[in-house]
Amino acid sequence: MDAKKLVLVVLVLFLGFWLFNDPNGLADSTSSAAQSIGTLTAQVFRALISFIGSF
Repeated sequence: MDAKKLVLVVLVLFLGFWLFNDPNGLADSTSSAAQSIGTLTAQVFRALISFIGSF
């Protein structure tokens, strides 16, 4: 078993363990991460539009 598969298996087991022990905590963390990614994506696109508009 190579390292990538091992890391994937460990990650899936960790998320499954977290889901069964603290589903609300997992949901809150996932929601927070999604909001952060959305905010970061919006900032990148605003910066890109500003950069292109400066030409």
